Amino acid sequence: MSSIDQRERMSQRRWTSKLQTRRAALLVATAAAVALTAGCGGSTTGSGEPTGSSAPQSTTAETTTGAPTTSPTQVTVSDDVAKQLCDIIEPQLSDWRVQGPTLGKISLNGSVHEWALRNGGINVQVLSDKGVVDRIMIAQCPDTHAEAIKALELSDLASGIAF
Repeated sequence: MSSIDQRERMSQRRWTSKLQTRRAALLVATAAAVALTAGCGGSTTGSGEPTGSSAPQSTTAETTTGAPTTSPTQVTVSDDVAKQLCDIIEPQLSDWRVQGPTLGKISLNGSVHEWALRNGGINVQVLSDKGVVDRIMIAQCPDTHAEAIKALELSDLASGIAF
C-alpha cells in the first residue's frame, strides 16, 4: 500500500470520526428538544390558557432593538442571548461551505436547538416562530447571516429549520 493511499485512508477516517461526533451531538440536541416538548404539555383552562407549573414558559425579554413585540407568538430575546446565536453559527460557516448544504442544514438545526435549550428552553417557541433566527442574525450579525444563507443555499434560515 502506498503512502498516498495510507494518507487518504487516514484523512477519510478523521472526516468520518468528525461526522460521527456531529451526528451524536445532533441526536443529543434532538432528544433534548423532544424531551422538552413532551415536558411542556400542561392542562388548560376553559379559555385555553395554560395552568399549573408544567405550562410552557413564555419569553418576555426585550427584543434585539429593545422594543416590545405585538404578536404573542413572536419570540423575543435579549441582546446577549441574540449575540450567543451569532457566536454559535459564525464558526461553523467554513464547515458548511465544505460539507455542503445538506449536512450544513442538519448542523444549523442542531445549533439553533442547542442555543434555544441553553437560553430558557425556548425550542417550542422557536419552532413556532422560525423567523426569529433570521431577525436576530440580521440585527446582530448581518454578515454571518448572509454567509450562512449562501453556504446553506437558502432564501432564509427559517426555511432550513426543520425540527
